[in-house]
Amino acid sequence: MSTEVGNKLNGTVTGITRFGAFVKLPDGKTGLVHISEVDDRYVEDIKEVLKVGEGVTVKVINIADDGKIGLSIRKAKEGHRSRDGGGGKRPNPRSRMSFEDKLSRFMKDSEENLATLKRQTESKRGGRGARRG
Repeated sequence: MSTEVGNKLNGTVTGITRFGAFVKLPDGKTGLVHISEVDDRYVEDIKEVLKVGEGVTVKVINIADDGKIGLSIRKAKEGHRSRDGGGGKRPNPRSRMSFEDKLSRFMKDSEENLATLKRQTESKRGGRGARRG
């Protein structure tokens, strides 16, 4: 398979930096998997996830005008999730809400949070500031 945006390819990790990993593709070209594209979870140290010489499946996410190839291991895995599409995540009920509903909910929550904060602050101030004898 050729190196085109959207294709999934098997490659080999050839180098690791603090910001990502270089992967050699079947056609001999090398692309970069940015650290944010390694896994769905936060990756602090890429060396804990990938090793030089390791085989990986990547998806080509972009090819710059200068020929640099952007790759993603995370997106290559997306097609292999369970049928429910959740991948172990619960659906977010707010994602089906309209913008106006989300804004209304946000305003209500904000007003409740401010009222709670104000009550807590006032109760703490009650005994302060009094002069002692």
